[in-house]
Amino acid sequence: MKLNIKDKFNQELPADSIVENTRRQVESACFSFVKPKQTAKPELLHVSPEMLKNIGLFDIDAKSDEFLNIFTGNKVQENTNPYAMCYVGHQFGNWAGQLGDGRAINLFEVEHNNKNWQVQLKGAGETPYSRTADGLAVLRSSVREYLCSEAMFHLGVPTTRALSLALSGDQVLRDIMYNGNSAYEKGAIVCRVAESFLRFGSYQIFAARQDEETLKTLVDYTIKHHFSHLGKPSKETYLKFFKEVSDRTLDMIIHWQRVGFVHGVMNTDNMSILGLTIDYGPYGWLEGYEYGWTPNTTDRQHKRYRYGNQANIGLWNLLQLANAIYPLIDEAEPLETILNAYKTDFEVKLLNMMRSKLGLHKEDENDQKFIQELEDLLHQTETDMTIFFRNLSDFKKEYPSKGLQVINDAFYKSDEVVGNIEKRWNDWFEKYAKRLTKESFSKQERKEKMNQVNPKYVLRNYMAQLAIDDADKGDYKLIDKLFNMLKKPYKEQPEYQKWFAKRPEWARNKVGCSMLSCSS
Repeated sequence: MKLNIKDKFNQELPADSIVENTRRQVESACFSFVKPKQTAKPELLHVSPEMLKNIGLFDIDAKSDEFLNIFTGNKVQENTNPYAMCYVGHQFGNWAGQLGDGRAINLFEVEHNNKNWQVQLKGAGETPYSRTADGLAVLRSSVREYLCSEAMFHLGVPTTRALSLALSGDQVLRDIMYNGNSAYEKGAIVCRVAESFLRFGSYQIFAARQDEETLKTLVDYTIKHHFSHLGKPSKETYLKFFKEVSDRTLDMIIHWQRVGFVHGVMNTDNMSILGLTIDYGPYGWLEGYEYGWTPNTTDRQHKRYRYGNQANIGLWNLLQLANAIYPLIDEAEPLETILNAYKTDFEVKLLNMMRSKLGLHKEDENDQKFIQELEDLLHQTETDMTIFFRNLSDFKKEYPSKGLQVINDAFYKSDEVVGNIEKRWNDWFEKYAKRLTKESFSKQERKEKMNQVNPKYVLRNYMAQLAIDDADKGDYKLIDKLFNMLKKPYKEQPEYQKWFAKRPEWARNKVGCSMLSCSS
């Protein structure tokens, strides 16, 4: 097994001077060296062939003992020095102080085909940042992360990737709903891969500690390796850097809104500096179209991270990042200008995204109002977001009265679509038919374009839970089936038709299907 190791992060940035793996406050350092924990009986459950290729490996490599041992943390790759990253964060809007990689250990960086990949194990043991936790992960959360990160990539959403999923052979104690009912679960390890795992909190920590020297070192490093097109570090370059991070963050969130993804825990330590979806914890996919929905039980009361608030939280988090890099710029106004641009860009990009979901490519001054009417209707009775937009591509403008028939499968209770609600829907379809006459595409062209932005298959929570339930019994076939189906989310794939369906009633209030915690 041959990897082109090109470590940079742990070579060019300041390291923690203490090498013992003990919980502590780490000063003036971007990371701490730490070795993964040896596991009882590692077993590889699944490998992503695409990611294997991306880091320069072959199928035969994935079958070797060396691969198993390195990507479960049981062997350290020659000439590498694993480490955990140091950062802070605002959690649910409150300052949480030092956090860091509490159960993630970065193995090395690989360069292949002119692309850099940072390779990281999640659930590979304690680090100086583990606080009161054990640094481990369980099968339940690991299956969800492994499947979702690859599914998001194929949906066209910026994301970290996953290389492999393995059992550790250890039992891990977890209180799944934080209600005092702890139980042992199967331990697991996911190998995560990304260009970088730097987060907003990676910069906040040095600003909070007034360590301007290390802050500048880290920002300069980030620009050199990840934003080199912006030029050499300078005040002007720092502003361009912040602008690009802002743009990438917004683009990522617009994609989330497009596919109905709710991250669930948008703390500043979970925000990638590269605008990647990172840290798949208590995430979820909209079933019914509902702005107020969040899958995270911890957030149930205030719903800070609800679907309809994700763009606002992106802006709030960017404000914290602006505060962090302010010492390098020493001028508030240009940062405020970038933050204000985020607000106006959001309105424009959201409107264009919603137009694309409806098959509208020309602009009309009434589109905003027209789309708002649709969103109001979608809230009137529980309507499956994925099925609604996918089936809408079959609407024929010549037959607006058949609109409800076209999208009927999306209603959880179609008998509620009567009286005033039915009339409002019919009125909306009349307007939609009229609006489509302004477009130049044929029906077939519109259908194709709509089906390129409205997925047929997403990783609904109940689907992941079924795969987890099977995996708990030692059956991993459904993991593989979902993994392959989700590679082509916009294709019809008739062999997977049974997954193009509303959430079953049994899953409505089942733990793991509608309610999730950060416990993993």
